[in-house]
Amino acid sequence: MQALKDSRIGAVILAAGMSTRMGEAKQLVRFGNNTLLGQTLKNVSAAHVDEVVLVLGFAAESIKSQFSAEKIKIVVNEAYREGMAGSLREGISALSEEMNAALIVLGDQPLVQPETLDRIIDQYRRSSSPSGAQIVIPTYKGFRGNPVLLDRSVFSEVMALKGDMGCRAIFGSHLEGIVTIAVDDIGVLLDIDNKSDLEKLERKRNQKGSETDLLESATSEPREMPFATEAPARLELVLVGSEPVAVALAKMASLLHFSVTIVDPLLQPSEIEEPVRLLNSLDFSRFPANPDRSVVIASRGRFDEEAVEQALTVGSAYIALVANKKRGQEVLQRLSLKGESPERLAAVRVPAGLDIGAESAEEIAVSILAEIISERTKRRGKAPRIAEPKGGTAERTSQ
Repeated sequence: MQALKDSRIGAVILAAGMSTRMGEAKQLVRFGNNTLLGQTLKNVSAAHVDEVVLVLGFAAESIKSQFSAEKIKIVVNEAYREGMAGSLREGISALSEEMNAALIVLGDQPLVQPETLDRIIDQYRRSSSPSGAQIVIPTYKGFRGNPVLLDRSVFSEVMALKGDMGCRAIFGSHLEGIVTIAVDDIGVLLDIDNKSDLEKLERKRNQKGSETDLLESATSEPREMPFATEAPARLELVLVGSEPVAVALAKMASLLHFSVTIVDPLLQPSEIEEPVRLLNSLDFSRFPANPDRSVVIASRGRFDEEAVEQALTVGSAYIALVANKKRGQEVLQRLSLKGESPERLAAVRVPAGLDIGAESAEEIAVSILAEIISERTKRRGKAPRIAEPKGGTAERTSQ
């Protein structure tokens, strides 16, 4: 593989999804003076790409009619119901043979700026050498984002993907060929998934007015709560992600007098309740030393690998990943390939929590807190204690 300074870059825009959480074809949902897909296409076309391939699927004919006049190549993934892998195959296959690499863009990320796309491309070209970049990934404050750039040398592996697997599925095989680039563009983390996401942006647009203002307000950096660097309470819980399990954990752990911090790039201080703290960057070096820190990652796969790696680096007493066993093993395998020892990885709980048959977010939170308390008791060399009711000895009953 050899990327040259004059390498040609194609962009593949994935827009074949069924928009089930939006309730309508979100590709055509209005976004300021444009549509979601139209804004994404506008940003990609303004970047220094040599070819643009648009992959459609659900509502393809309606969407195609809106963009037929654009200077793009439109292909249809007829098997769009089977997941992202089919769209990736269609897009990669449609690229001209002279393209050296492909920028894989999500159609529902209209806030990624052209300058950011150019920075990703420039990073690829600067890494030119026989052992240079095979994959370029943007990061914002330590959080991995999209789009990603793939060198032609990995196209065959992408073509072999099945079901709802995306580019991340091949990352573990190319750890030495992955290059990350830090960008000052929160748009790499933002996608418009449902009407709630749109409503937030619309409220800002109504307050400010123009499409430019809308984009600026939507991509403005969240305000981070003052983050204390003094020694925290001995019981400390760090939650990565703002999924329902993390929210439930924050509330319950606060009641148990844990010092709780949520680490998430998009949360605003107004969205969490004191005394929970907020950190908008994935940087565990900012935490003061604490031998009794517990870390729970509940990011639905967005930041799993990076968060586990950081938690291991600072020597956390308890690390758990809210994920199914298969997903968790994939994360641990990639970290093993990066050089993490089997002993350290064996300490990561996957799935998180004690097996109590938990199903709801609140039940899962209870199971995780129970495991944290149990593990802390073991570290202190004490046997678990059965509380006695007032006025008598505790009795155990079997059902």
